[in-house]
Amino acid sequence: MPSSSLPRRAARRRTYGSGLIAAATALCLATLSACGSGQGADASAKDGPVTLTFWGWAKGTQEVVDAFNASQQDIRVTFQEIPSGNAGGYAKISNAVKAGNAPDVFNVEYPQLPDFVSRGAVQDIGEHVSDDLKAQYLPQAIRMTTLGGSTWALPLDAAPQVFYYRKDVFAKAGITTPPKTWEAFRADAEKIRKADPRARIATFFPDDPNTFEAMAWQAGAQWFKAGDDAWKVAFRDEGTQKAADYWQGMIDDDLVQVAPSFSQQWTASLQKGGTVGYLGASWGAGVLGGTLPDQSGTWAAAPMPTFDGEPASGMLGGTTFAVSKDSDKAEAAVAFARWATTTEDGMKARIGSGTSSAYPAAPALVPVAESSFKSTLFGDQDLYGLFADAAGSIRADWTWGPVMGTTNNALKDSFAEVHSGGADIMTAVRGAEAATVKELENRGIKVTR
Repeated sequence: MPSSSLPRRAARRRTYGSGLIAAATALCLATLSACGSGQGADASAKDGPVTLTFWGWAKGTQEVVDAFNASQQDIRVTFQEIPSGNAGGYAKISNAVKAGNAPDVFNVEYPQLPDFVSRGAVQDIGEHVSDDLKAQYLPQAIRMTTLGGSTWALPLDAAPQVFYYRKDVFAKAGITTPPKTWEAFRADAEKIRKADPRARIATFFPDDPNTFEAMAWQAGAQWFKAGDDAWKVAFRDEGTQKAADYWQGMIDDDLVQVAPSFSQQWTASLQKGGTVGYLGASWGAGVLGGTLPDQSGTWAAAPMPTFDGEPASGMLGGTTFAVSKDSDKAEAAVAFARWATTTEDGMKARIGSGTSSAYPAAPALVPVAESSFKSTLFGDQDLYGLFADAAGSIRADWTWGPVMGTTNNALKDSFAEVHSGGADIMTAVRGAEAATVKELENRGIKVTR
């Protein structure tokens, strides 16, 4: 698609993840043996098409696989849906890698990619990724998938934060516009609860550290930085403290629900009006559309509130396609991933499923996604215009660390006790920082504070 057809909003996107290349260089220098590539050569297709195994959980994936298989005869993809990463998908992939029976290609989110690289679970696919292909993606997304000068995955989407809310419930509570600041968000939460004592404006997810990390990112936190030969780890900065204090207050004052992400408890609360807002990401519109078929036209989306009222966003998730270290079908795997992430047919299949509202990492596909996404939940709102503006406000100074599995497990374990009073958010953050430093040192990676 020619660049002239791109929305003018695309010009406003900022870069994010600056410093990741330097960070990854330090990572690979510190764990050199883990940063090699797999066999890289594809198995022979003399006797038929190359058959790929693929694991993932992103909405619309089955439709993408079906469309790809129907598009040609040289590569066949066998898809297995697994739980999302936080719900056990990453553990399943890691165990399969250790056992030597991993799929050829699998989905991994940006935060976890450096961890998979440092463990040697994925292979360098750079020889199959040309400069022309890289140019089709947002530079920010390429930075997130380029570690130590090597290419470890192809990006599917970007995932800026978005606030979804029940506009009918807000109107009944006397709220005429969505909150622009976190102070206004709290005031609106109080109005929502007063109008209906069972209703809450949003949910704190104790099982999903990525949501809190995105909040800290939005507030200006920088947990990881890399020098030439070491990682700086600092979770207790001003941005993190602001985010932790705010959400601790919302929990303590019973202004938000506390429930596992995407659980039956959370879903039922949305369906029955106990939860009337969702602090999610661009992909969340598809999740809500599939969850709330009976609430047509009652929801709207707005930019995330900020502490100072100026537009700012973190990123919540964002998915890539990585090739497992032992696959001998890297060329075919990259060909499939390229088709899924850069072609109109691939994006139409995903978004046309009605379950996905992914914001493409390939800018040329934004109009395709916008025209393909159909949801009566949001009426005729220009969601992709909102997503584009949100993507343009992502803060540029966040870097994911190389042991996010350890970081997130420590946060999740402590967050489970936040609602009961057994811990507070900042205590959980301090514990996660300590666990992260210990794991880095165990892997022989130098740490500064």
